[in-house]
Amino acid sequence: MNQEKIGKFILKCRKNKKLTQSELAEKLGVTDKSISNWENGRNMPDLSLFKPLCDILEISINDLISGEKVSKDKYQDKFEENLISTIDYTTKKIIEKNNIIGLLLIIFGVLLATTAMTIFPSESSWGSVYSVLGAIISLIGIAKFTKKISYGKRLICNFGYFALFVAMLFILDYISVVNIKQAPRFSSYKITADTAIYYDTPFYDVIRCNKDKNNEYYKVLKNQNYDENDIVKYCEK
Repeated sequence: MNQEKIGKFILKCRKNKKLTQSELAEKLGVTDKSISNWENGRNMPDLSLFKPLCDILEISINDLISGEKVSKDKYQDKFEENLISTIDYTTKKIIEKNNIIGLLLIIFGVLLATTAMTIFPSESSWGSVYSVLGAIISLIGIAKFTKKISYGKRLICNFGYFALFVAMLFILDYISVVNIKQAPRFSSYKITADTAIYYDTPFYDVIRCNKDKNNEYYKVLKNQNYDENDIVKYCEK
């Protein structure tokens, strides 16, 4: 579709009907700015407005899409051409809409995951829950962008993105343990003793020694088979 040509045609037809932009906008239930954007070729009317717009301007949809009055001898040819053009335009709009939704989901997912790791205390399971939820939401956004590629490549892209996202969460969690001296958020198991807490995570273990906050410290250990009945020994320096 030639938006600029269509816009000029809408402008011409509106003036022929002696309608102002405000009057046409009121009849269609849109804003003056929308009419201005159409006539300047910045965008097109929504497909649902094609028929009411054509009825008001007393033109055919074929005329509107062509951007000119179509003669009877060319009507069929123009109709077929405009039908293909409309399908292409609709497909493009759907893709643009999906991309916008996808981008918003990615941004929201990333913000949710990172915010959860800063808002919730490290001891709270909600931080890890919302972080994983953010990863899933952003994955849905990525899936919007990978719809057009083959199933195999799409699967690899989506799985790869999710794996990288989760890996980033684990790395941030590890950095927090080492630098900020706080409990790991993604511990799958926790053993509590009188003076120590042992956290078992998928990739490493952490021992929190001396539960008195004024004298506590953390030690990162290799992922190992620990002694549940004597975790205090891991606090030995």
